[in-house]
Amino acid sequence: MSIRLGDDAPNFKAVTTEGDIDFHEWAGDSWVILMSHPADFTPVCTTELGRVASLGEEFKRRNAKTIAISVDPVDSHSGWIGDINETQNTQVKFPLIADPNREIADLYDMIHPNADNTNTVRTLFIIGPDKKVKLSLTYPPSTGRNFQEVLRVLDSLQLTANYQVATPADWNHGEDCVVIPAIKTEDIPAKFPKGYTEVKPYLRTTPQPNI
Repeated sequence: MSIRLGDDAPNFKAVTTEGDIDFHEWAGDSWVILMSHPADFTPVCTTELGRVASLGEEFKRRNAKTIAISVDPVDSHSGWIGDINETQNTQVKFPLIADPNREIADLYDMIHPNADNTNTVRTLFIIGPDKKVKLSLTYPPSTGRNFQEVLRVLDSLQLTANYQVATPADWNHGEDCVVIPAIKTEDIPAKFPKGYTEVKPYLRTTPQPNI
């Protein structure tokens, strides 16, 4: 199946380095970052999981849980975590899912159609507390994921889920937002008391409303 934005994130049960989980129960009311990796002991993914571990407090502050998946078994994952902790100077405290039969990889359409060994592609999903897919990013094996971008998008998703704004190009937390077109200009002051700037009738900006 193909996972599209707005789809329900499929539930599954899995064995992980933190014990058996039911994915939706484990997620609870948190946002979730679900990352796929082609195999254990791969160099780029080693740096990625180390980076996610080092950003643990940033994800926690955003009510977001992180979880990774690889087709290798749990005992292999445990050995890999040791390498990640050693080489990246961190401590991996989030679960790694074992998926030796590629059942979850198939469920989330993570199998690379052109891969010689049918390993999973390096896809990342952001899933909301409503269990719907909010973002998906797929990277080639040669390019490490940018987790500052993942945090930036997470900030945007959480902001725009609660306020009638969008975030412009290169937006970062604390910067001005765009008032969505559905809001009439005459209604902006009541909704956004910090003020607004009308660049064009269709392009109105306002200070970030939740800070």
